[in-house]
Amino acid sequence: MYTGKADADEKLAKVKFEIDKEAHITIEKARCLACREKPCIPACPAGNYTWNDEKNELGYNYEGCLECGTCRFICDREAISWSFPRGGFGVVYRWG
Repeated sequence: MYTGKADADEKLAKVKFEIDKEAHITIEKARCLACREKPCIPACPAGNYTWNDEKNELGYNYEGCLECGTCRFICDREAISWSFPRGGFGVVYRWG
């Protein structure tokens, strides 16, 4: 039975990542800069997006991607290009 965040954290602790050197997420910086809301930041369940005020750019961590595709759908400026990682790479969900 799901009782809250602690259960989700326990399940995510079992997730394994096979990290590829080739990113499966890319950002078009000019389109991203024009976006004021930055919906990708709160929408990513893995918390892989951050805004860097010093660099004035979106930071992201493709290595920790849960492959849900939320970022691709929520970005109405189409600044995020997302695809599944190459075969043999990406997230591996483990039960138990």
